[in-house]
Order: sequence, then structure tokens, then C-alpha cells
Amino acid sequence: MKNILLFVRRHWGVSGAVALAMVVFTAALLHKFWPQEALEASAGAANWGLSFQQEGRPPVANATAEYLAQYNGLYRAQTEEKVLYITFDAGFENGNTEKILDALKKHNVTATFFLVGNYLETQPELVKRMVEEGHTVGNHTFSHPDMSAIGDEASFQEELQKNEALYKEIVGQDMPRLYRPPQGKFCESNLKMAQKLGYHTIFWSLAYVDWYENDQPTAQQAYNKLLPRVHPGAVVLLHSTSRTNGEILDELLGKWEEMGYRFGDLQELVLGKAGQPETRKKQAGGFLAGRLE
Repeated sequence: MKNILLFVRRHWGVSGAVALAMVVFTAALLHKFWPQEALEASAGAANWGLSFQQEGRPPVANATAEYLAQYNGLYRAQTEEKVLYITFDAGFENGNTEKILDALKKHNVTATFFLVGNYLETQPELVKRMVEEGHTVGNHTFSHPDMSAIGDEASFQEELQKNEALYKEIVGQDMPRLYRPPQGKFCESNLKMAQKLGYHTIFWSLAYVDWYENDQPTAQQAYNKLLPRVHPGAVVLLHSTSRTNGEILDELLGKWEEMGYRFGDLQELVLGKAGQPETRKKQAGGFLAGRLE
């Protein structure tokens, strides 16, 4: 600290008190607009984090859009258009997914479901329904480990390829190359490995604590988090294991529509026209019909 103050005084010609004020002010700005995790994200493991600073505006994340884009990663669409991208993480099924799919269908919303191996193994019919209705099934790893602790490419690849094989067995198509790190834990080497495997790493810019099965938020608690913090280009993370989400999704989607938002397709955003939902519906419909004959 003394060295920093001395540097400021010598190079700016100010008094000790002014130098101290300048250092404190600069440190405060760095803390507010460039969280420490962002400075360290490229050096080691990090937990995905967001800082909401203004209602209706995108949060500050602990890795910048530019940094993630180097490795085919994103956490929101870089747009001022009022468009939302709905995603769900699912490690198991507890009876809420059908309600969620019904609400999405009612509002003509195409979502992305990031599934773990257990879900693919135990819920093939729900996976088929997701694909038939135009939703994207993304890769949430086979066993939901801390991927930032995996340092070798073979082990990293195995976590993704096991899900790819299960998905292809169910649907007969290659799994879309969208990957969400479990618990939001990541590091630069992971981003590089995912990119090398052809994956886009998808974080999020809007979420709330909905994953404790035995401690679910009330509808009002959910709205208090999800409505003021919604913002243009948001990638929304919800959990399909949430009873609250199953109960409120229809109304929640309606509230966002009343606020002027429309719903985009994440796969189309990331992969372009080849990922358009209508094309996927036709492909999946034809294949699944063939399997039923």
C-alpha cells in the first residue's frame, strides 16, 4: 500500500491525502465493475457469479463476454432487444417437467434443457417429448462433477461423450453441442477443452435459488427475483426439479410477455439457422415416428 501511494504521489504530484483518496476510489471502481473473480478467471478455477446493479439491466459477470467468446462461450445475448432465452438444468425427474413443457407449449416458447446422464437414462420418453416439441437438449455432463477439477482431456471428454451416446440412442441424432458446466464451476482449460470438442459453453445471466427440493420459494419470492432482474438478451436458468417453477411458469412467461419480451431459441442464437426449431421439429418428428412404426 505504501509503495502504491508513493507511486501516485510521485507521478501525479499530489498530497498524501489526495493520493490515498485516489487509490481508494480506484479500488472501489475495480471491485464494483470488475470483480476479483474476473481478474482470476483466466488463471484458475472460478464459480460463475453475477452482480445485479440496476433494475432491468444486464448484471456484471465475473468473466466478460469478450473473454468467454474466445472459447465459444456466452452468458447472455449481446443485444438491447427485449428477448429472453429460457434454459432448464435437470439432474433427475420429480414430476414437474410435464407442467413445464405444457406451459412452454402454451406460450410457443422453445427452451434448452441441460440434462445429466441420470435423466437421459431414466426419462427417455420425456427427452423424446422435448425434442418432438422443438426444444434443445444440451449437455450437462454424465455425472455432474466439478469439471474445473478435471485436468485431463480424456476424462473431460468422457463426461460429455457418455451423454452424447445416450441421446443418440434415444433420439437417433447427434446431441447439439451446447454445454453447461455443473454448478457453474469453470476454468480456462475447461473452456478450451469444450471448444476443442466443438462445444459452446453456456452460462446464464438470470437465475434464482430454486434447486432445493425441500425448501422451495413461494411464487412471490420467485417473482421478486425474476421480474426486476430480467434484462435484454438474458439467458435464464431455471431448474425443472422446482415445484415452484412448475406451478408458476405459465404465469411467469405471461408476465414477461406483458413487459414486452419475446422468447428466442438458444440453439439458433449459438449455431445459426441450422438450429432453427421448426427444422428440428420436422427432423425429430420424422425420426421418432419411424421408430414407433
